[in-house]
Amino acid sequence: MTSRIALVTGASAGLGVEFAKLLAKDGHNLVLVARSQDRLQRLADELQQQHGVRAQVFARDLSQPGAAPALVEALDQAGLTIDILINNAGFGFSGKYHENPAEQEFALLQVNVVALAQLTRLLLPGMVARGWGRVLNVASTAAFQPGPHMAGYFASKAYVLSLSEALAYELKDTGVSVTVLCPGPTQTEFTERAGIRESLLFKLSAQSAEKVAAIGYQAMLKGETVVISGLHNWALAQTIRFAPRGVARALASWLVK
Repeated sequence: MTSRIALVTGASAGLGVEFAKLLAKDGHNLVLVARSQDRLQRLADELQQQHGVRAQVFARDLSQPGAAPALVEALDQAGLTIDILINNAGFGFSGKYHENPAEQEFALLQVNVVALAQLTRLLLPGMVARGWGRVLNVASTAAFQPGPHMAGYFASKAYVLSLSEALAYELKDTGVSVTVLCPGPTQTEFTERAGIRESLLFKLSAQSAEKVAAIGYQAMLKGETVVISGLHNWALAQTIRFAPRGVARALASWLVK
């Protein structure tokens, strides 16, 4: 593939690291975004040394209002044209919505929904004008049903899934594709932060970050719209789609607790 510039959010750990490795292996230059300057720089140094690509670090906290537009402005000032956007940053946590800290719930929306929507909206026009681009949005199998005890997280991923599918349709014949990756439980730092490592869902079907990233990356390159990682997760998502909503809610609650 021709060398292009790819932006990866949440690039300091988990799926973000794996996406960056795949992109670098294919010879793409990188813009790595996350909160941790040190972790990003270590990854950038490693990828530059191993693959001879250019990897630039932008330490940003996407939970802060205005962070995403400010990032795009910084990219413009640096003369960086983004051809591939991987919206991977996101987090979740368990608990009853009305009991969780309000600021934590709002930060989740800012990262999982607002920053993703802003980066996508601000970077898409350039891709369309150039006639080529790839967007990969990381959602979750949580997107297919409401999730008691992780209500805000499940709802945020439903937004990502719906937005991505609609954009993929709108962008037909432009040379730009939007892919949404819907993994199930994945072995990353997310599970610790979310407090679900001991949940039944994680124990039944956790996949490695390397495997999940590879599935999503290949789907993005092919321009596929929706990809669910793993046969077990695909079967569960399909079952949920046809189950009565009350059953879907109860099943999600049982698996998460």
